[in-house]
Amino acid sequence: MFRFLLIVTSICCQALFASPVLIGIAGGTGSGKTTMADRIIEEFPEHCVLICQDSYYKDISHLSVEERAKTNFDHPDSLDFDLLRQHLLDLAQGKAIEKPIYSFKTHARETTTERVEPAQVIIVEGILLFAVPEMRDLFDLKIFVKTDDDVRLLRRIERDIAERGRSFDGVKEQYLKTVKPMHDAYVEPSKHYADVIFPMGKPNQKALNLVFSKIREHLN
Repeated sequence: MFRFLLIVTSICCQALFASPVLIGIAGGTGSGKTTMADRIIEEFPEHCVLICQDSYYKDISHLSVEERAKTNFDHPDSLDFDLLRQHLLDLAQGKAIEKPIYSFKTHARETTTERVEPAQVIIVEGILLFAVPEMRDLFDLKIFVKTDDDVRLLRRIERDIAERGRSFDGVKEQYLKTVKPMHDAYVEPSKHYADVIFPMGKPNQKALNLVFSKIREHLN
């Protein structure tokens, strides 16, 4: 009888993580991707885990601080998508991961990692998620958050100065040199792969309810 209970428990545990739903949230810098992810987590607080693409910048700690600052962080090549993909597959299979921790102040990975446990709803947010075929093909639901460019730029300036220790001139230079060109080349075109284009800043509760309904169907 005891052995039977162990077998049943094992089967139930495997079933719990047999088919989690992977949700990708993409959009330009400052578009509201994290806000969108937070709305989903608020609706399903016990079922979600959030992974940020920014945690998976390639480790360039071997470069000088000046060289790191000159790196084009808005190009797909700046990200370790192989590791991100593997971590998402591990979570989907019910395995915990050790997520990298990236410092925006030093432009390098920290020596410690963060343990992330699997969940039934795996949310991933990042500007380039749909620009890379091997990433976008993973997602069951792809959401692109669309926000006016001037609003995104203002948010970027406020965030980088307040949270990342950047100067206004530094933010301006990076935006003109890499952020805007890479957005036009990779981020904006990737919206065509989205299942839902979400207009942030406009009445969007109906669209949000559709997303919630889709997740609720999966959980039930």
